[in-house]
Amino acid sequence: MGSGQVTDWQGKHVTVAGLGVSGVPAAKALHGLGAKVTVVNDGDDARARTQAAELEALGVTVRLGDGDTLPDSTELIVTAPGWKPDKPLFAAADAAGVPVWGDVELAWRLRKPGAADWLAVTGTNGKTTTVQMLASILEAAGLRTAAVGNIGVSLLDAVLGDEEYDVLAVELSSYQLHWAPSLRAHSAAVLNLAPDHLDWHGSMKAYARDKGRIYEGNRVACVYNTADKATEDLVREADVEEGCRAIGFTLGTPGPSQLGVVEGLLVDRAFVENRQKNAQELAEVADVKPAAPHNVANALAAAALARAYGVPANAVRDGLRNFTPDAHRIAHVADVDGVAYVDDSKATNTHATQASLAAYDSVVWIAGGLAKGATFDELVAGAAGRLRGAVLIGRDRALIREALARHAPEVPVVDLERTDTGAMLQAVQEARRLARPGDTVLLAPACASMDMFANYNKRGDAFAQAVRELGA
Repeated sequence: MGSGQVTDWQGKHVTVAGLGVSGVPAAKALHGLGAKVTVVNDGDDARARTQAAELEALGVTVRLGDGDTLPDSTELIVTAPGWKPDKPLFAAADAAGVPVWGDVELAWRLRKPGAADWLAVTGTNGKTTTVQMLASILEAAGLRTAAVGNIGVSLLDAVLGDEEYDVLAVELSSYQLHWAPSLRAHSAAVLNLAPDHLDWHGSMKAYARDKGRIYEGNRVACVYNTADKATEDLVREADVEEGCRAIGFTLGTPGPSQLGVVEGLLVDRAFVENRQKNAQELAEVADVKPAAPHNVANALAAAALARAYGVPANAVRDGLRNFTPDAHRIAHVADVDGVAYVDDSKATNTHATQASLAAYDSVVWIAGGLAKGATFDELVAGAAGRLRGAVLIGRDRALIREALARHAPEVPVVDLERTDTGAMLQAVQEARRLARPGDTVLLAPACASMDMFANYNKRGDAFAQAVRELGA
């Protein structure tokens, strides 16, 4: 099972590691191709049993409560992306010479001849928005496309389904890239790099290396962020096809082979005739919703990938105008007494929160939750001049409180101990007390939500509900 397509799956012994979002479709797909599939799963809860019953009815073997032992006669492992590389199962596979693929690798190898090109996006933050913008631009150009991968349609469904696509906008996480050694995109972008998931990768270097795999074998363009040198370094290190170009995006004036911003316009100096002298207007900054700096950067990255694919300038403009961002991403909830209330519950790490805070001049900041090993000194030091006040919630709020004491001692802080469902309403009321007309009350927690809420969506919903109660 080396590189190249595996055409005959009949009777191949494949172990699928993990049920979950990717495991069940992978097991079904492989079973449908004639493989002998065994699924192994650490957990043995009610949800796992339901999924197991569904697969067993098809004739798939499922082992619950033991994800560490390599089943006899395994010829290939297909793993859920979240399974850590240091698991005993993978050590056993390594010792037995059994290859390990992720769901993305499997999808890549199962493509039909003449299948759709992949335009791929990764980065610590902004992936989903950029991929959705890209799909909107490709659609505006009349191409058959979908936003797939870490969001939306599963990649396996996209490559095995009956729907025919011209090109796919693919979101890839560092986990997925780790397990996708033979992926070769048409063009790809790394939006930014900041410490995240280090517990999984083991080090920042390993995390960056996995992100950088997205550039391997690119044919047309490797898109990088000129404001984030680490992304350019990954392009330099990548082994790409002859003639593939490095294309930068910048919030400033673009140089040759870059996309950037000039007098309120998004402009292209990469995919034009005589790029030393010429630039092509693509859209207005006002066409980007919301036009916060980090979101304009997302739009430029999406535009660069679309242009690499040959999309005309007017489709970039139309695609950006047609695009509606997902909920809980710097979403304006309401204005109450001259104060704007903004929900960026999706800002679950410091890098995303830094970008969110930078979009506003005077902020009452609602933050806190599960820190996941993050530190907050750099974030607070950078934002201190914008903070009118801070309201802290959640289990690890003391870490943010201490950073505020060190770097913004004059900023008033309200520390809320309560963790019940009414905590968000109290947080919004306290924020209202601190805010002045013209301020923005911003929920940008810099932390995960699971200490108090089911997920960041529920946290954002609670914030929006609390703001509506204020307005009423």
